[in-house]
Amino acid sequence: MSTDSSAAQCSADRGCKDGDQPLALCEGGFKPVPRVTTAPSSSSSPPSSTRFLQVELELNTHLRQLSFSEPVRYIYNPLEYAWDTHRCYVEKFCQPGQRVLFLGMNPGPFGMAQTGVPFGEVKTVVEWLKIEGEVGRPHDEHPKRRITGLACTQREVSGARFWGLFRKLCGEPGLFFRHCFVHNLCPLIFISASGKNLTPPELPAAEREALLALCDIALCQVVEALGVSMVIGVGRVAEQRARRALSAAGVNVRVEGIMHPSPRNPLANKGWEDVARTKLAELGLLSLLNNT
Repeated sequence: MSTDSSAAQCSADRGCKDGDQPLALCEGGFKPVPRVTTAPSSSSSPPSSTRFLQVELELNTHLRQLSFSEPVRYIYNPLEYAWDTHRCYVEKFCQPGQRVLFLGMNPGPFGMAQTGVPFGEVKTVVEWLKIEGEVGRPHDEHPKRRITGLACTQREVSGARFWGLFRKLCGEPGLFFRHCFVHNLCPLIFISASGKNLTPPELPAAEREALLALCDIALCQVVEALGVSMVIGVGRVAEQRARRALSAAGVNVRVEGIMHPSPRNPLANKGWEDVARTKLAELGLLSLLNNT
């Protein structure tokens, strides 16, 4: 795989230490999330990517304290076992001046679950975003939902549609990330005993609210750290949750929504790209992202 100067700086520390709760295992044992460190800067404020990653580390600490009951049988957190690739994505593409945050709900089993990148369909992550890094494995895997990382051959339709649109519009990732960043409200993947992917709305009410209350706080911190002026929920649930969380916290940011590209959505299967282009044009973003 080719390496550019940005990706070359994206590897994370891999040492183990005692005292961490074993939520993620790699072949050599538990792989804890490392602390974020950066080179000294002339600015008194750390880079936006560093602030972003620190929020995620803090969220992980709180999420480890939660427990979930049926129908949840397996929980994956790619911000643990896929930290290398996730950190590469953030350090490479989270930058000052981005005005729009696209917000998904939580990772898909063949997208971010495998790559650590939101909507991270493997081919796009490797060939277009050129993300590198090692991907470990959760400590307990469903036999039908194995993590094979960047070697995964299963196509994530939502991710292929999402990133495929912006690849067509922008040509190169730099144009997209000059204006936008992509994030998920919740980093966890929930799987039933049968192997079904469970979204947060499908969790028991009390457990769902305990989870999303923590994710809401982290979202407000992320939005303030990045300084974006617009949050676009990918799917109605993400849009509604973002609007509620940011409004309750008094965070002054515009919240909009775009149709989710999931194959579970019949309307998306009839032409998600055209619907998304129309919405982007309504929001005044299409001209910013069009490389023609």
